[in-house]
Order: sequence, then structure tokens, then C-alpha cells
Amino acid sequence: MAFKTRITEMLGIAHPIVQGGMQGVGTADLASAVSNAGGLGILTALTQPTPDALRAEIERCRSMTDKPFGVNMTVFPTINAPDYKAYAQAIIDSGVKAVETAGTPAVREIWEMLKPHGITILHKCTAVRHAVSAEKAGCDIISIDGFECAGHPGEDDIPGLILIPAAADKVKIPLLASGGFGDGRGLAAALALGAEGINMGTRFCATVEAPIHDNVKQAYIDNDERGSVLIFRSLKNTARVGRSAVSEEVARRLAQPGATFDDVKDLVAGAAGREMLETGDLSKGIFWAGMIQGLIHDIPTCEVLINRIVTDAEAIIKGRLAGLIA
Repeated sequence: MAFKTRITEMLGIAHPIVQGGMQGVGTADLASAVSNAGGLGILTALTQPTPDALRAEIERCRSMTDKPFGVNMTVFPTINAPDYKAYAQAIIDSGVKAVETAGTPAVREIWEMLKPHGITILHKCTAVRHAVSAEKAGCDIISIDGFECAGHPGEDDIPGLILIPAAADKVKIPLLASGGFGDGRGLAAALALGAEGINMGTRFCATVEAPIHDNVKQAYIDNDERGSVLIFRSLKNTARVGRSAVSEEVARRLAQPGATFDDVKDLVAGAAGREMLETGDLSKGIFWAGMIQGLIHDIPTCEVLINRIVTDAEAIIKGRLAGLIA
């Protein structure tokens, strides 16, 4: 029960399933569980308040798994930017061998720091042109992120059914399919579309090991495929979040003529989101969520989830699809 792809070979993992870099959720608790289950767990660097805290979290993760895991580094457009290079140095010093990156073109300075140390770079892109550019710049794996995804889907609105094969036609390095994946059907589809693995964020939020309140996990189950809201569209920084009274209010405010970020910053503040994840009070902030919510019906362990995805995908490919060939 296993799939062998360039993704599994390059990352040294049993199954072609990678955890997304999830702000506030990507801690050692979840990352180690994903890695122990045969996927690639990811710590989110900026979830940690300082580079030294990241070093400590990497060591904590290493104490919880002897399997490969990576770290996410997302470079945000922000006024009070963290010291990204100091976080990157912490990753290098800690001997991490896989880094997922995303964000503005400034992330290339981070690549220049990482590459001499033999670190495999997985870069998340929401457009084929960005994937081609990242490949030329020396990235090792592209995580191609369709419009269905949680977080920032870009401004082109291209769903995975088109974006994944379009990217596969243009880049030679391995692709991870991201956005809208959470079960064996998705893995089988991703492989058919030209990807060599899947990246999951929202689905891993609804697992036993995800370090968030049960109320938030239940929200992923209660929401269906329509249970997300696009915010920040008018600001050209589109984000997909879970449907809630707070996210709907954010969308309402931003729909007003002349609305700016200042009109919603009290609702989308990082501190408010962290409080919501910890307390389970959904009135406190927004939570990231993709369209895959429509296919989330339980809260399994990471091991049960990953084994189920791989088993179901294998059954689909060897059984139902093979049986359709006349």
C-alpha cells in the first residue's frame, strides 16, 4: 500500500502527502503526527514568535518523530515584517532538509540562503507563469495551488482541474497538487492530472492532532463546499477563509465603496485569530478553510487519515478505473 513518485523519493517519505504550512496550526504536534504517518509534516516558522523559538520547536518536533519533516517560510507583504533571514538561519542551523516557501518575490533571498545547504525547496504557486519562474530560479518542487484552496488563491481564479495539468505541461520538476484535496479520490485525480503528490491544509486541521479547539474542528465538518468566503478581493490580496459571522462581516465591510484594510483590521488581526483557535470562540476571528470542507465528515488521527487516503486511491486506480477499460 504505497505510491512511489519523485515526491516520495526526494523527500524520503512513504506516501506522497505533504502537510501545508498552516499559520497557527503548523506546530510539532501536527507536523510530527503527519510525518509519523508517512507524509511530510510541516512546521510553520512564523507561528513561532522568534527565530530561537523556532529552533526550540524544531527540536521538539525532532523529539516526537524520527521521520523527515519540513518548515514553512511565507514572506508576507507587511509593514512590520519579521526578520525572515533570521528565521531562515534558524532553519539552516537546525539541519532541516525541506522548506516550503510562499509569498512575495522577496522570498528568493531566502532561497539563496537555503540552497547552499542542500535544502529541498517546495514553492507554492497559484499560477503557471509563477511555477515556470520558480523552476528557472532553482526550486526543487512546485506546489501548484488551485482556486479551491484555503489561504491565498491568487487573483486568476483557476481551479485545480485546469491549473494542475497546465502546470504539468510547462514544468519538469515534480508537482504537488494543492487546494481541494482531502481523500483518496483527490489523490488519484491529482496523479492523473500530472502531479506526483498532494498538499493538504484544511483537511489536516480536522484531525485529532491539530492543535486547535474542537469547536473550530467541528466548524470544518459543519461547513459544506459553500462554506468559505473570499475576502480582501478589492485589496488585490484575495484570501479564502471559513464561513462564519466574522468572515461574512469582513466581506460586507470591504464591499462598501472606498473600504480599506483599516475597516476590517480589528476582525482579521492575528491575535484575534490565535484567540479563536485556542478558545473555540468563533466570534473572535477568522479561520482559514478551503472548499474541501464539503468532503470533511470526521476528525480522524493523521495516521488513520493518511492510510485511508492511500488505500482508497489505490482501490480507485487498480479497481474501479481499471475495470472501466474495455
